[in-house]
Amino acid sequence: MKMPGVSLLDTIHDPAALRTLPVSALESVAADLRAELVRTVSASGGHLAAGLGTVELSVALHYVFDTPRDALVWDVGHQCYPHKVLTGRRDELRTIRQRGGLSGFLRRDESPYDAVGAGHSSTSISSALGIAVANARQGHDRRAVAIIGDGALTAGLAFEALQHAGSMDVDLLVVLNDNGMSISPNVGSLSEYLGRLTIAQHAGRTQDDADPADGSAGPATPGQWFEDLGLRYTGPCDGHDVTALVATLQQLRDQRGPRLLHVVTRKGRGYAPAEADPIKYHGVTPFDPERGIVAAARPAPTYTDAFGQWLCEAAERDPRLVAITPAMREGSGLVRFAESFPERCFDVGIAEQHSVSFAAGLAAQGLHPVVAIYSTFLQRAYDQVVHDVALQGLPVLFAVDRAGVVGPDGATHNGAYDLSFMRCVPGMVVMTPSSGAELRDMLHTGLLCGRPAAVRYPRAPVGDPGATRAPEAIPLGTAEVKRRGRGVVFLVFGALLETVTGVAERLDATVVNMRFVKPLDERLVREMALRHELVVTVEENALAGGAGSAVNECLHHRGLSVSILNLGLPDRHLEHGTRGECLADAGLDAETIHEAVAARLSGLLSDFDVASVRSARRGAARLGGRAAAFVGEVLAR
Repeated sequence: MKMPGVSLLDTIHDPAALRTLPVSALESVAADLRAELVRTVSASGGHLAAGLGTVELSVALHYVFDTPRDALVWDVGHQCYPHKVLTGRRDELRTIRQRGGLSGFLRRDESPYDAVGAGHSSTSISSALGIAVANARQGHDRRAVAIIGDGALTAGLAFEALQHAGSMDVDLLVVLNDNGMSISPNVGSLSEYLGRLTIAQHAGRTQDDADPADGSAGPATPGQWFEDLGLRYTGPCDGHDVTALVATLQQLRDQRGPRLLHVVTRKGRGYAPAEADPIKYHGVTPFDPERGIVAAARPAPTYTDAFGQWLCEAAERDPRLVAITPAMREGSGLVRFAESFPERCFDVGIAEQHSVSFAAGLAAQGLHPVVAIYSTFLQRAYDQVVHDVALQGLPVLFAVDRAGVVGPDGATHNGAYDLSFMRCVPGMVVMTPSSGAELRDMLHTGLLCGRPAAVRYPRAPVGDPGATRAPEAIPLGTAEVKRRGRGVVFLVFGALLETVTGVAERLDATVVNMRFVKPLDERLVREMALRHELVVTVEENALAGGAGSAVNECLHHRGLSVSILNLGLPDRHLEHGTRGECLADAGLDAETIHEAVAARLSGLLSDFDVASVRSARRGAARLGGRAAAFVGEVLAR
C-alpha cells in the first residue's frame, strides 16, 4: 500500500520490486516515473521527449519479463531513461551525460540490465536475434526482446534483421515503438504504411472497405507485410495504456517463434510543452519545468551554423546544388535550407548507406550533392563512400559534422576515425578547417574541385563564422605558416589551431595550419622538417592512420630522419563529459600539449603518454645538470 508522502517509485530499486506490485498500481508508477524524468532531466539536461514516450512501455516490459535474465535491447538508445530509473539508476540520473556519470545511451559495463550497448540506431533486432539464437543453442529458457522505435526502423539494417528473423524458428519478440518521429518527423513510405495501419485500426476497416481517397488503403489484414516476412503481428495497440500493454505482453511472452508487437506512442507524452514540440525537447539543456524552454540569449555560432549559412548562400548561386541528410536535419544545420529550398533538401531517414549512394546517383547526372552527416554515422556508409562515390570519381561533397570529441554524447558519437578511413581512399580530398571563414572556403573548394571531397569539423563554437565575405577557393594541398619560431614546428590539422598557437607562443615555436590531410602539402612538410629539431602533429582524430600518420609517411618516403611527436586521440574509447574535459582526457588541452613537447625535447618520452607527460616535471628533477635546467626552462615558458 502506498504510504502518505511516498511515491510508489520510491519503493522500486530494481525490476524485481516492480513485479511485486499489483497491475492496478502500475499506472501510478508510470505517473511517478514521468514526473521524475521531467524533474531530473530538466535539471541535468539530456534526452527528454523520447523517454517520456516510453514510460508505460518500460514499466510493462520490466513487469512482464524476468529482467535481466530476459534481455531487453533498446533502440534507439536515447529512449532508455525510464529503463535506467527502473533498473536501479534513479539516484544517478542527475549525472547523465556528465563526466563520471551515467551514459546517455545503453552500456553493458554500466548495468546488467543493459543487454547490449546501443548508441547508433537500428541494431536491436540483429542483436536480440543473436541473443535468442545463443539462448536456444545453450538450452537457456530466456526471452529476447528488441524494442525499436524513434525512427530506427527506417534503416536497412533493421530490414536485414527482420527478414533473417522471419525465416528462423527462434524465440524473438520485436516491439515496434511507433511514435512517428526520429529527431524530426519520420519520412518515407514505411512511416506512411504504419500510419495507415493505425488509421485502419481506429476506423475498424480492412482493405475491402478502405477509401483510397483518404490514403487509408492498406493490406487485407493489419500487419500483413510483417506476417509475410514471417513475424506474427499484433497491434497496433495503445502504448500509453499500461494495463493493456501488460496483458498483451504476457500473452506474447508465452508464445514462441518470431513475433512483432506494434505499439503506438507519443513522443513527449505527459509533459505538455514536449508533446507540443518534441523536436525542441528531444535533447535539452537545463530549464525550468514550470516555464518550459524559453528563448535565451543567442548562443555563440558554431561550425554547424556556419555550414548551414554557407549552404543557403551556395544554393542561391548554384541551382544544381542539393543537400542530403540521414535524419539529422536539425543537428546538421539544415533547417533553414529545408525551409528555403524544400525541393532540393532530401531527408532520407536513418539510412546512411542509402544517403551516400543516392548522392552518387545525383552526382552522376550532373547535380552537386552535399551530404551533411555526422562523422560517427559516416562510418556506417563507408563501403558506399569507396565503391559508389570514390571508385567512380563522382563529385560528392561530404560535410562531416561532429568530427573529433563530441562531449556529452560520449564514445558512441565521437568522430574519432574519419581522417583515417577517408585519407586512404584514392582520389578523395580531405580538409580540416580551423575557423568559420576557413570552413566556408573549404566547402566552396570541395564543391568546385570536381572530385569526392570531405570537410570535417567539430561540435564547437566557431567564433567569427566568416560570413562577411564571399568564400574563396583554396588551392588543393596547400598549407599556410601562421607563426615562425625556432626548434619546434606544430603541424595542426583543424580546430585546435588556436589552442596550439597559444602553446607555440610560450615555446617560441613555428605553427603551420595544414588545412589539407589529403592531398598533403608535402613540400612544406619537408621544409619544416629540415628547419626544426622536432615536428609535432596535432589532430582531433585517432592517431592510428590519421593526419599525423600521413606526415610520418611523407617524411619516411623522402628519407628524412627527424624527431616526430604525434598528438591526437588515444587508442581507447573516450568517456563522455564536456568538450574541454574530453580534450584534456585525450591530452589535447593546452597544458598537456605543452608538457608533451617539453618531455619529448628532454628525451623523457619515446612515445607520447598523458600520464608520463604529467610526470615530466618530476622526471626533469631527476635528470640533473644541464638537461634538468633545459626541461625546466621549456616547462616554464
